[in-house]
Amino acid sequence: MSVRPTPGQEAGLDAAVAAAAGLEQLRSLVIHRQGRCVFARAFRGPSLDRPANVKSVSKTIIAILTGIAIDRGVIEGVDQRVLPLLGRQPFGDARDGLTIGNLLTMQTGLGSTSGGNYGAWVSSNDWVDYALSQPAEGRPGGRFIYSTGGWHVLGAALARASGLSLHQMARDWLGNPLGIAIPPWITDPQGRYLGGNDMAISPLGLARIGDMVLNGGTLDGDRVVSNAWLEASMQPRTRSPFSGDQYGYGWFLTRYDDQRAAYARGYGGQLLAIVPSRRLSIAITSDPNLPARGDGYFGDLRHLLETIVRSGLASEECR
Repeated sequence: MSVRPTPGQEAGLDAAVAAAAGLEQLRSLVIHRQGRCVFARAFRGPSLDRPANVKSVSKTIIAILTGIAIDRGVIEGVDQRVLPLLGRQPFGDARDGLTIGNLLTMQTGLGSTSGGNYGAWVSSNDWVDYALSQPAEGRPGGRFIYSTGGWHVLGAALARASGLSLHQMARDWLGNPLGIAIPPWITDPQGRYLGGNDMAISPLGLARIGDMVLNGGTLDGDRVVSNAWLEASMQPRTRSPFSGDQYGYGWFLTRYDDQRAAYARGYGGQLLAIVPSRRLSIAITSDPNLPARGDGYFGDLRHLLETIVRSGLASEECR
C-alpha cells in the first residue's frame, strides 16, 4: 500500500518542482525515497531513460568501481602504490609513493589537468604520462587539487590490474547488476577509456545507483559493492577549497536541512545526492555545455536540494 504525503509534504514537493521548472539550465529531476520513485520528470532535453553525459559524476562512479575491484581482490586496497600497477618504473621522487587512496581523494600533489589545463591535457599524446608529469605542488596526501588526470590514472591502473577496459568494468560490475545502460565513451590515444569524465548514464539510472548506495551496496537482493567500502568512501578525508565541502573517496560531503548528505557533482550541474537519514536519492541532469558555479546555478541547485530534503517526502506513486 502506498503512503500518501501530508498536505505539508505535498506543498514542499510542489515548491521543489516549481523551483526546478524555473531553472532553465536544468533538464531532469528524479527523486527516490526508500527505493521508490517520488518524482521524475524531464523538464527539457532528453527523456529520463536516455543516457546523459554526467561529466564528473564519473569520478564517483570510478570510486565505486575501485571499491568493487578491492572487494574482488583485483587490487589490494587504497594503500597500494600506483606506479607498479601501471607497470611503470620509479621516478625517484615523491610520485613513487602515490597510492590508490591519493588518487581517490585528489591528493596527488601534482598540478591540475582540469579547468584551463584540460585542453592541453586531452590534446597530449599520452594522457597518463601527461597527468603524472605535472609539476609537483605538494606531496601525495597533501592538499586537495581538483584534477581529472588523476582519475584517468586510476582508471588506467584498474584496467591493467583487471584485464578489462574501464567500460567493461562499468558495464559488468555496475551497469548490468543494476539494469542500467552504460554506453562506451571517449578514449585516450592508447584506447583507454577516460577516467573521471564524460560517462553517460540516464537520470533514472543515476537514481538507482543512489538507491544501491543507500541500501549498503545491494539492490534487489544483489550485492554490487561492499557496505564497508561505501562507509569508507563517505569518511571525510580532505576538503574542497571551492565549495568548502569535505571530500571522501569520490563523494563530496555536506548537509541539507542539517542532515548528513553526500553528492557527486559534474560540470554544468550534473548531480547525484543521497541523504541517508531521509532515505533520499536525488538525480539531476543539466545542460552539460554551460557552467554551474557556486554563486550561480550550482547555488540554485543546492537551494533546490535543501527544499527537497526539508519537505520530508513520503513514499508515494511516482509523479
